[in-house]
Amino acid sequence: MKTLYLECNMGAAGDMLMGALYEICSEKELFLKNMNEAFAPYGITITAESSRKCGILGTHMQVLVHGEEEEAVSLPTAEHEHEEHEHSPEDAAHPNEHSHTKEHTHDDTSHHIHRDYSTILKEIQSLPLPEEVKNDAVSVYTLLGNAEAKVHQTTLNQIHFHEVGSLDALADVVGCCYLLHLIAPKEVLCSPVHVGNGFVKCAHGVLPVPAPATAELLKGIPSYTGSITSELCTPTGAALLRYFVTRFTTMPPLSVQSIGYGMGKKDFEIANCVRVFFGDNFTAENHTVSAKGDANEEDYEFPYDDSVLSISCNIDDMTGEAIGLAIEILFAAGALDVYTIPVQMKKNRPGILLTCICPPEERDKFTVLFFLHTTTRGVRYQIYERAKLESTFETRHSSYGNIRVKKSSGYGIEKEKPEFEDLKSIVMKHNCSISLEDVKKHYQ
Repeated sequence: MKTLYLECNMGAAGDMLMGALYEICSEKELFLKNMNEAFAPYGITITAESSRKCGILGTHMQVLVHGEEEEAVSLPTAEHEHEEHEHSPEDAAHPNEHSHTKEHTHDDTSHHIHRDYSTILKEIQSLPLPEEVKNDAVSVYTLLGNAEAKVHQTTLNQIHFHEVGSLDALADVVGCCYLLHLIAPKEVLCSPVHVGNGFVKCAHGVLPVPAPATAELLKGIPSYTGSITSELCTPTGAALLRYFVTRFTTMPPLSVQSIGYGMGKKDFEIANCVRVFFGDNFTAENHTVSAKGDANEEDYEFPYDDSVLSISCNIDDMTGEAIGLAIEILFAAGALDVYTIPVQMKKNRPGILLTCICPPEERDKFTVLFFLHTTTRGVRYQIYERAKLESTFETRHSSYGNIRVKKSSGYGIEKEKPEFEDLKSIVMKHNCSISLEDVKKHYQ
């Protein structure tokens, strides 16, 4: 199954997502041609520029309106406008670019034009692009409008979009929808989203990051602030993720065919980009790996049935009772397995390695349990591929009573084993006058 994985370690904005998706699209010329023709009546030109961050080469999608970048123009304030800076989040660190006091007329097309919801829908529907693309873009703007309405306690039809209603933001949204239409992944997955930290100066004053509409759109989505003082996730980026992403999780095993880097404008110590991986789910049925990569050599398969997540930490300051309680709590929460290993820690202190095995999608839940019920200040993650036999239960009759038997099969192997608790119960009922081996001999 074709899977797209979005790595949003530096947040997400419309132009960054578009740049990353553009890099893995096999129809780049068609995309640019159709997008520029569709937006020509608005004076918009879209180009893919090479950009390098921390030595990594990627793509920045430049959207010009009549030869200028819209976000560089000052904006007036108005009721129910959108507060957050759009198109590239990192510019939020420059308050001068957010002084929304300059006079503005709708006749000046180089300025932001504040559009209401119905106007944006009409503009999208007029574009000569596939219906699926336009429907997706409408749905993204509906999410944006609903978030704005919630923040301002008004209705969708009364919202006047500010930056997200500008022409460059419209091109970002439509561009991402069109690229996903061309790439056609069966599943879109995403990492937890880094939203940035600090404050951003906007039309209504100084607001915390993530700004209100962004926070509203990220409800239910794993996100975190981090240490970078800048607005990393914009409302457009959050809306696109909310609409297209099927699941937010760690990266599953993929046979990656292409990787894309969508670059922001500002430079940080960390490469300022959205990274995407595109490929097939890695399973034994559809993949073989040749030894040393030589197609003439014998192929070796790496079969597995699913993946599990291992969460672990070292502990040297908890009592045995407290560790036992933590293990019970992890099992009660649905852990697949929990175990401890004696380890020697720093300053020659004896300690234990506590490990929990769980489904990858439950990472956040079990991380919280680790921090709540142990003294650790950090945990480690590791994904393991797992091959497993399929198991079923059946009840067998014996002269001592019924005994459940677990039958396991797969990979040409068949096994069975009586349930220990049933054997133990029979021994105890007979006042320990018979042994486990005696009971095992009598079930059929």
